[in-house]
Amino acid sequence: MTAVLTERQKKWFATVQANLEKNTGKPLADWVTIMKTCPETGPRAQAAWLKAEYGVGQNHAAQILDACRPADGPGWDEPEALRVALWKDAASLAILEAVERVADGVEGVIAGQRKGYTSFSRSVQFAALRPLKGGRALLGLKLLPEVSPRLSSSARRESWSERLTATVELDAADQADAEISRLFAQAADNG
Repeated sequence: MTAVLTERQKKWFATVQANLEKNTGKPLADWVTIMKTCPETGPRAQAAWLKAEYGVGQNHAAQILDACRPADGPGWDEPEALRVALWKDAASLAILEAVERVADGVEGVIAGQRKGYTSFSRSVQFAALRPLKGGRALLGLKLLPEVSPRLSSSARRESWSERLTATVELDAADQADAEISRLFAQAADNG
């Protein structure tokens, strides 16, 4: 397992960045100036304002907001620092490491670290794991929740891909067992 973006993900991000001006009618510098007039302070509210006022889609809004905000911690180009910052709790970290061992058993899996979760991809993201309070973690999978009694429908909107429609809370590292390995591999095949 390699901790990078897939080639498809790299191309997609490059395309989003390259097409900002074409798709929005303004270069990034103009958007940075416009954001100074935004009455909102939180990133989600600012993205919603960009959409409501200017019709800017989610991906371009994220690009604009990223250019406007000072780095509040490590960025995408510092995956190890992101990992350390996110997985501070030893019990949650142990769950991540157990899921990474599961991922190592599935051919072609690439792990990518984000600010709020760790993603698992082949050509597209098929799984993600984020820490929960109390030393737990939430695993999202690209599966129908009905494929296993351990799975639930996502109860809230997560920051990871909307394709990950099934979730399971893991309370300890040993819960990343044979059943989770099977579900993880099945989700990878769906990706």
